[in-house]
Amino acid sequence: MSVEKSGLWDAKTWQVYKRLLGYSRRYWVMGLVAITGMLLDGGGLAVFTNLLRTMVDDLFVKKDAFLIFWMPIWIIAIFLVRSCGTFASNYGISYIGRHVVQAMQKDVFASYLKLPAAFFGAEPSGQQISRITYTSEQVASAASEAVKSAVTDSFTVVAMLCVMLHNSPYLTLALLVMAPAIALIATIVSRRYRLISRRIQGSMGSVTGTVEESVGAHREVRIYGGQNYEASRFDQVTRQTRGLNLKITATNAASSSTIQLVAALALAALVFLGTRPQVLNSMSPGVFFAVLTAMGTMLPALRRLANVQSHIQRGMSAAEDLFEVIDLPPEIDLGTLELERTRGDIVFRGVTLTYPKSRQQALCGIDLHCMPGTVTALVGRSGSGKSSLVSLLPRFYAPSEGRVMLDGEDYENYTLASLRRQIAWVGQSVVLFDDTVANNIAYGELAGASEADIIAAAEAANAMEFIARMPQGIHTPIGQSGNMLSGGQRQRIAIARAILKNAPILVLDEATSALDTESERLIQQALHGLMRDRTTLVIAHRLSTVEGADQIAVMDHGRIIERGTHAELIALDGQYASLHRMQFHDQTVTQSSD
Repeated sequence: MSVEKSGLWDAKTWQVYKRLLGYSRRYWVMGLVAITGMLLDGGGLAVFTNLLRTMVDDLFVKKDAFLIFWMPIWIIAIFLVRSCGTFASNYGISYIGRHVVQAMQKDVFASYLKLPAAFFGAEPSGQQISRITYTSEQVASAASEAVKSAVTDSFTVVAMLCVMLHNSPYLTLALLVMAPAIALIATIVSRRYRLISRRIQGSMGSVTGTVEESVGAHREVRIYGGQNYEASRFDQVTRQTRGLNLKITATNAASSSTIQLVAALALAALVFLGTRPQVLNSMSPGVFFAVLTAMGTMLPALRRLANVQSHIQRGMSAAEDLFEVIDLPPEIDLGTLELERTRGDIVFRGVTLTYPKSRQQALCGIDLHCMPGTVTALVGRSGSGKSSLVSLLPRFYAPSEGRVMLDGEDYENYTLASLRRQIAWVGQSVVLFDDTVANNIAYGELAGASEADIIAAAEAANAMEFIARMPQGIHTPIGQSGNMLSGGQRQRIAIARAILKNAPILVLDEATSALDTESERLIQQALHGLMRDRTTLVIAHRLSTVEGADQIAVMDHGRIIERGTHAELIALDGQYASLHRMQFHDQTVTQSSD
């Protein structure tokens, strides 16, 4: 049976909630303080309510001098205790809630850092961001606010029931009108909350994703006049979210109004029972007033207990989503060998790759040997499999068939961390972080590099000529994704990072594509120096940049269809020669027009 159809406290929900409370259990001392505060708050209210009988019968009717003196002092003492209890419960529960949010966010983020690349390709990034920002907050509500309401209001209901029974078991019979109806309402709304809450999690991911895309592509939106389309798309996803939230609100409102109607019936029953002739002669006004007040105090608590379902159900749906991500298996790493520094002898042997949820092979039967210290260029049309092939090197994906050998050993026998330390990567889409120039060059495991080494790497990448003009030099912040830099400047920072890593294997994926002609010439010189004594794989569309490669592999539809040096492939007069003639002709036409 599905969770949505099985009510609130089915076995799966209990399991999720117990696991969620495990995060709260870490702060059990503050939890005891909060629960003590809740009990003082509810207990003080019960004592005051029970005191009403004495106030009416003895203070106002009999005008007892002792009570006239002490009653105001007792009232102040009761509400002073309640105030302390309210502060302790509110602060304690907020303390726990914020720590639970942080712990959940850390666990989800830690899971993101360990998940395989296939996960990020299968789910929108907006959904992944929404888990950290929105979904975890819903969990905090279930782990803190819902617990506070459940404990405080449950204790209030029990305490008020005791007050009613203490003063008049007979009048307490009026509660029999409420109990079955409220139980039925709670069961119905809990199922509806759960169903809607799961849909809200997805809709918030859509909102986040839409905003992220529109903000990230703000230039394209303006150039191509996409404002109206993006506004319409955003309006559509927010309408859906608004509709789901209004359904939650409507369910809350229907629950509250129905309970209020049931409560009116219970109060009417109380008045009816209290006004029977035989009761009127034996019951004092104080008793009736105390019981009536106790029931009136109990009703809002019952209504809040019914509405606490929304917090719990949202929290349960959110917690399930977060725990699903936390429980996902990390990248497979069965390697046991620590690779200190590879010679860079790479062999692809019969390698086939099919991406998850795809039927089409991205690579098919790849055989390629990259000798240590040589440069291998991968060329071919877009979608031919070049990027898929190099993505196998750091084991972002595992071959569906075949093996990748490194220094004569199956590279899956090496630990992931030690394997990736052997590789420096410069991609066409440069990734920089909201930090300083220095911290972007000396990123991650390179963070211990000296300032002199960072500057040397930047100079080798021809980056110091613009870094030196920055206000704080290499310590200048560059903004989110390096948005304070030009495309060519960002690329040179990425190249400086690869130079600093000094890894024996180098992957260049159109590494000079964003550079002007002068910068490209200087960078090519730097890269030639960097490629010396390293095994390099170069993905290139401009064939003029790879004419000096030790071998060139021409790819098409996931296969290597030609292999050789530039001269050999020109002599072969195949696809490479055709591509070369085409580019040479384009360059000639461009130069003539200039």
